[in-house]
Amino acid sequence: MALIPVTLEGADLAFDPAWLARAEADALFERLRADVPWTMHRIRMFGRLVDSPRLSCWIGDAGAGYTYSGTRFEPQPWPPALADLRARVAETCGEEFNSVLANLYRDGRDAMGWHRDDEPELGARPVIASLSLGATRRFVLKEAVAAGSGAVPSKLALELGHGSLLCMAGDTQRHYRHALPRTARAVGPRINLTFRRIRSAP
Repeated sequence: MALIPVTLEGADLAFDPAWLARAEADALFERLRADVPWTMHRIRMFGRLVDSPRLSCWIGDAGAGYTYSGTRFEPQPWPPALADLRARVAETCGEEFNSVLANLYRDGRDAMGWHRDDEPELGARPVIASLSLGATRRFVLKEAVAAGSGAVPSKLALELGHGSLLCMAGDTQRHYRHALPRTARAVGPRINLTFRRIRSAP
């Protein structure tokens, strides 16, 4: 099924709020929660190493190492639950992925701060496919404008629900930052899979 284009100037976004059927999404969530070797990574923020506010696992083909937030990650093997899914996401988004960052947000206190997926090994115009499972969380994008320019940044918020798929491509990472903010609402756990293609060593 084709994704629905999302209008945002300077970005290339497409979205399906129900890309996976409910039963399949339920089963995948439970398998990944049990089978993935979840770890609390240490990341660099404001010049110091801190515990990441979520659990993560870098998964990929041999050689698909990745450096972000000042830390180098070597991939864990693909779990069986992602073997078929990887090909289906690739067909939908028009990219061959060789890695995926899996994040487990345990409750509303777990979050992802403002950032761009613009590391050199992803290439100049990366395709990032984001599959969400579990609790619905608010995902926000904000245009990166020069400080002091007086420009009003474009913004967009999407509710990423159970089984939804968002594809970010083109110049999205160059023009926009994105985040998954904390929430005081009582929300359950969420797993997010961001499929990527590592193109070269950093």
